[in-house]
Amino acid sequence: MNTQQARFNMVEQQIRPWQVLDPQVLTVLSNVPRELFVPQAYQALAYADTEIPLGHGETMVPPRVDARLMHDLQLTGTEKVLEIGTGSGYLAALLAGRAQRVVSLEINPELASNARNNLQRAGITNVDVRVADGSTGASGDAPFDAIVLGGSVAEVPQALLQQLKVGGHLLAIVGQEPMMVATLYTRTADAAWSSKALWDHTAPRLQGFTEPTRFKF
Repeated sequence: MNTQQARFNMVEQQIRPWQVLDPQVLTVLSNVPRELFVPQAYQALAYADTEIPLGHGETMVPPRVDARLMHDLQLTGTEKVLEIGTGSGYLAALLAGRAQRVVSLEINPELASNARNNLQRAGITNVDVRVADGSTGASGDAPFDAIVLGGSVAEVPQALLQQLKVGGHLLAIVGQEPMMVATLYTRTADAAWSSKALWDHTAPRLQGFTEPTRFKF
């Protein structure tokens, strides 16, 4: 595989059509070698518009989804970012290219270890991968300028919203299949948040988050 050409094609054919047009974001996407974050058995799909199994019930979302998440956070390069659900480390690598520091939480120890190795091979040094239940965040490092969830949740826990700086943003894919919406939350004051629905997309569930009770009659 000509990875450089595959990366170019990914940006032009998948990323741009999803309204990811910020030149600095596109530069990061063009520079991060996604093949380093894909399991060996799926190397041929490294730049394909598809989910890729990571094991342990987790998957990599298509690259356009990670790209849109990063784009919609509108990072400037000075932020401290919390990522929930490290997975392969690819989204963390993208965020690292547009933030000062990234703290990334992964509930599965083996995936966390693999992600650390992937990031190291890619030469990325400003990501701190930790084994932790992401639903409670990282209060010891709060407040964060931005928080992004790498998978879907039924609802965003208040504990995560509380860890945003005033003016900070949290981006998550929220809802139940078949209707999930990427939603941007903004902390507008010490005890006030706003939310804005951005785009529809179904994504695999993050582990450790509470699901609503389903009543049976």
